[in-house]
Amino acid sequence: MGDTATLAEKQKRDSGMFELMAVTKALSDENRVRLLAALKGRELCVCQLIEFIGLAPSTVSKHLAILRAARLVEGRKEGRWMYYRLSDEQAPKAAKEALFWLLGFLNAEPRILADRKRLEKILKINPDVLCRKQGRDKPDGAEKNVRSTHSNRSVIHSSL
Repeated sequence: MGDTATLAEKQKRDSGMFELMAVTKALSDENRVRLLAALKGRELCVCQLIEFIGLAPSTVSKHLAILRAARLVEGRKEGRWMYYRLSDEQAPKAAKEALFWLLGFLNAEPRILADRKRLEKILKINPDVLCRKQGRDKPDGAEKNVRSTHSNRSVIHSSL
């Protein structure tokens, strides 16, 4: 019976209705919507997202977990850095369509325009400085030119 329950749960998770509910839950919070808009066309590390949104690291982590569960964002780890970006073409249909709609709808929203200006200032700060400011440990490889490491990944989903 355990195998049946596991199969039923997998089928539920793979259903369009489940995907839609996860996406709508993720989009029901202004901070998560702002994080998605910040990730449009770029990959950012967690320290940059924390600085941008102005919330506690644990709160930002919870928001990112909800966005990951909805498959709206993808994360990857590089050393001790964690990077996030919008999901790519392999994302479920509900996530892709929601991102397309959301980012188009918010394009001229005053809050999002102000956020873009704020984010541009944050991107000029060395991420190692942000981590120290936030009380986080020095990431691996921080002795290197971290800013150039981050800037090489700045444009990813320019079509969204």
